Amino acid sequence: MTLVLAGGDLVLPDRVLPSSSLVIAGARIEDVVDRASCDAAGATVIDVHDHFVVPGFIDVHVHGVEGFDTLDAGAAVAAIAARLPRYGVTAFAPTTVACAPDELRRFLAAVRAARGARPASSARVLPSHLESNFINPAYRGAQPLTCLRRPPGSNAGRVEGEYSGIEIVEAIDQFRAEVGIVTLAPELPGGLDLVRRLVAAGHLVSLGHSGADFDTANAGIDAGATHATHLFNRMTPLTHRAPGLAGAVLARPEVAAELICDGYHVHPAMSRLAIQAKGVDRVIAITDGTAASGLAQGAEARLGGRVIRTGAGAAFLEDGTLAGSTLTMDRAFATIVGPFGRTVVDAVRMCATTPARQLGLSGRGTIAAGATADLVILDRTYRVVRTFIDGVQAYAGGR
Repeated sequence: MTLVLAGGDLVLPDRVLPSSSLVIAGARIEDVVDRASCDAAGATVIDVHDHFVVPGFIDVHVHGVEGFDTLDAGAAVAAIAARLPRYGVTAFAPTTVACAPDELRRFLAAVRAARGARPASSARVLPSHLESNFINPAYRGAQPLTCLRRPPGSNAGRVEGEYSGIEIVEAIDQFRAEVGIVTLAPELPGGLDLVRRLVAAGHLVSLGHSGADFDTANAGIDAGATHATHLFNRMTPLTHRAPGLAGAVLARPEVAAELICDGYHVHPAMSRLAIQAKGVDRVIAITDGTAASGLAQGAEARLGGRVIRTGAGAAFLEDGTLAGSTLTMDRAFATIVGPFGRTVVDAVRMCATTPARQLGLSGRGTIAAGATADLVILDRTYRVVRTFIDGVQAYAGGR
């Protein structure tokens, strides 16, 4: 089947092509045409005048949406995948908080099942992102303290009746293909060795929830870490005499930095500085969205089994601890071009192109002939009107 998206402003990797058309054949973009209409015999034509056409958003850090948390029992991962296209997400890395080995295995089995059978109206499920058990307790935020462990080989030993870090790594090894990103704190005893072990196994190691100083952070990067979890949040701060983990991430071009683009977790001024320092090709817009995302303020939800509540600008534990966001990717896009002062081309690179490149997703995150037809139609306020995955409409209409 041939589909034409006619007359929209196409956001390409380097410019906006106004009043132009896309020809889609099956799951691929066949042609980019710089006019509002084109001849394609037998094609279905959708008029997208006065709209932006952008690549599908890729969220590499999302815990849940609309009442569903990734660690809920049952088909929670599939339920999240079914709901994300309405926010423009065509692919996502389901993300966990620290949990016990059995719970981790159950989650990873659900990821495997959801990746193996994707309904046409659901977002692609990518290998998961584990905000793992190997983080610094002092920087845990909403992570459960009882689930934190030292890396294997750190002489931590086993507590009777509980589990060790070894069992967590064994669960990761068992489901290697379902684990894409692992967040850890490199300053923990055995942390650098664990970075090397995970990188050698093919995982992307992310530094985060960490009290690492500048030198230790650089040692983690030298050991193979090339990703940073929610820059500035739950890590040593950036100061002029002690750059800390944030300073190391900003200084090292090989590291891609996640940025929660809600204007709440990171002040817009600091977000602008970070994007200017690293460039849009090394900053990844994320939501850090929770089951509270998409719910009304005051609604109750869960994060890894713990009760959270939507508040003004974010989600919070019952004791007031900040517990992730209520952000969705369409609003992240709008924040980048609004308070952050960037162009729609920059927003596309942060929300689609850069995460696709970081995860090695060839042919995605861009509008070009031959690319996968994962696309989003946005109105002039950056609200999602339609979402296409593999050239098939996955979402249309109101919320």
